[in-house]
Amino acid sequence: MPLLSETPPLVVIGHVRSPLADVRDCPKQYTEGAPPAEIHVLPEFAPALHTLAPGQDVILLTWLHEADRDTLSVHPRGDVNRPKKGVFNTRSPDRPNPVGLHRCTLTGIAGTVLRVAALEVLDGTPVIDIKPVYHECPGHTNWGAGIPGEVGTAIRDACARAWARGLLTGLDGNASLRLGSAMAITRTGTAKGRLAPGDLTLLDLETGRALGPDAASTEALMHLEVYRRQPAAGAILHTHPPHLIALSLRRGPNPFSAPLPEADYLRARLATAPALPPGSAELARAVGQAATLCPAVLLLNHGLLCWAETLAQAADLAEQLDSLARVELLAAG
Repeated sequence: MPLLSETPPLVVIGHVRSPLADVRDCPKQYTEGAPPAEIHVLPEFAPALHTLAPGQDVILLTWLHEADRDTLSVHPRGDVNRPKKGVFNTRSPDRPNPVGLHRCTLTGIAGTVLRVAALEVLDGTPVIDIKPVYHECPGHTNWGAGIPGEVGTAIRDACARAWARGLLTGLDGNASLRLGSAMAITRTGTAKGRLAPGDLTLLDLETGRALGPDAASTEALMHLEVYRRQPAAGAILHTHPPHLIALSLRRGPNPFSAPLPEADYLRARLATAPALPPGSAELARAVGQAATLCPAVLLLNHGLLCWAETLAQAADLAEQLDSLARVELLAAG
């Protein structure tokens, strides 16, 4: 078969509309805080959009028009302390043919305008193709609009661990992860011990607006307040630890009194929020304020909220607090 003597011309099918105006503001990957964006498809390609639907995962191919096409090797992620690699073994935008490959989830379609939950390219970037992600692909799990697979897996695993430890039962509790300017959170009415695709949704942190389908947890306001007030929080786990709740019902808002080293440590990490109606704005504000002081908040007559960089760390703290409460109850007889 003869080789082509020249590259066939590419056809631009649309452009990205994004708040990212400078290449220095673009995250390396969409999971690193990329904002929502729109894809404005040119009118002549409208028939090609037929049957695309919100919630669907797609692969977006772009032409990274500000890339350096003479670059053949780079320091991965721009870190000069890392050895150089050839660009064909990296995701660098600088390469002979700067085709961008982006997995994203459609959150809305209005005519020829596609809204996506997160996209890491500049405003005005040309789009050259859109392809569906087929769910029968090995290893693919669609956790919901705009929620990366690894995020869904992390929330599922943390909730299953909390359920196995008795910190969650039935439909109790909720969990979330910060995703840039949004959060992925468990939906209302889901069994946390057996989360599955469709049990999560996405909310904008600033407005609380849903970026994905289905209703968020009834405690979503509480999560939003913590993320807004505590920039160090990357993950939140809200549980109903039985021993800690029992101890606080017996002793009040300062339940720990044992002369143990871990008691001193954990006392310093636990703040208290008053007994207020679950799901209320008043409770959300109280917990948000308490979370600026400590990484764990005891919700009197209710449960426990722990925030950390990861859900695994939040689960560690919840387990430690409930274990200490169990020791104190056993010692009290």
